[in-house]
Amino acid sequence: MKIIEALESIKEPFKNAVITIGNFDGVHIGHQALFHEVIEMADAMDGTSIAMTFEPHPIRVISENGHPPLITLIEQKKELIEKAGIDVLICIPFTRDFAAISARDFVEKTLAKRIGVKAIVVGPDYTFGNKREGNVDLLKKSAEELGFQVVVAEWIQPSMENSNRISSTAIRQLVMEGNMEKAGKMLGRNYQIRGIVAHGRDRGGRLLGIPTANVNLHDELCPKVGVYAVIVKHDGNRYPGVANIGYSPTFDDHVFTVEAHIFDFKAEIYGEKIMVDFVKRLRNEKKFSGIDELVEQINQDIAKAKDILSPHFSK
Repeated sequence: MKIIEALESIKEPFKNAVITIGNFDGVHIGHQALFHEVIEMADAMDGTSIAMTFEPHPIRVISENGHPPLITLIEQKKELIEKAGIDVLICIPFTRDFAAISARDFVEKTLAKRIGVKAIVVGPDYTFGNKREGNVDLLKKSAEELGFQVVVAEWIQPSMENSNRISSTAIRQLVMEGNMEKAGKMLGRNYQIRGIVAHGRDRGGRLLGIPTANVNLHDELCPKVGVYAVIVKHDGNRYPGVANIGYSPTFDDHVFTVEAHIFDFKAEIYGEKIMVDFVKRLRNEKKFSGIDELVEQINQDIAKAKDILSPHFSK
C-alpha cells in the first residue's frame, strides 16, 4: 500500500480512482465493508482503490470540549487499512486551515482535479467541508457535474442482540465497559493497545513471583479497570497472558498502571514494544488482605485465562 501524507505530493490524478473518506477510528467491520466496496469497484474498472483519512483526528483540532480517546492510533490504523487491501492511503494533516475549505472546493479541487475520482463510497451520514456543510446530496449534485459516481453504503448491523449499528462510538463505550467480546465482534478482531515496556514498581517478580510488563499508554482508549485474559505480541510472536488495569489497591499507592504477565516468558524486554490484545474481562480489581491472598487470586486468574485462551493457541 502506498501512503501519501500531503496532497501536494500527488503530482497527477490516479488511474480510475475509487475512494472512501473518513476518520476510520477502530477500522471496524463497517469501515472494512466500505474498503471492500471500494476495492471491488476499482478492480471492475481497472482502477486504484483509495482511502483518505486525517491525522490528528478532526475533533482534536476543531472541538473546544475535549475529545474521546482513540480506538486505533495512526500506526495501527495504517496497518489495518493496508491489511484490508487498499492500494493507496492518503493521510491528510488536519489543520484549522484544512477544516476551513469549503465542501465545494474540496470536491472540485481535491477529489476531482487532484485525485481524479471516478467513484466515491461513503456512509449515509457522511459530511465534509467547512462546518460540515457538505453531505451526500451535495456529493451527488457535484458528481453529475464533474462526472463521477457516488455510492452510499448501507450501515452494517451487528450480529449481537440488543445492539445499535456498528460505530466507533459504540465500540468505545463497550471497551470502557470492559465488554471485550462484544467490542471484538464489532471490530472484527480483539481490541488492542500497544506501547513500550517500562520499569514499574518492581513488585510483580520481586514480591509476588509473577513478573509483569508495564505498558505506558499514549492517547489510546483504555479498557475498564480490572483483570483480563490477553494475548501479548512481541517481536512477531504471540503469547497468552493476563493483564491488570488499575491502581493495585492492595498496595495502597494509588498509581494507575497497565501490567501484563506473560505466561512462561523469561526474556528481558524493557524498552521494547509490545501489543496487548484483550480477549475477555475476568474480574474487577479488588483489595486483598495481603500478598498471600493476592498471589492466590492471581494464580486463579492465570488458570482461568489459560482455559479461555487455549483455543487461540491450539495447534
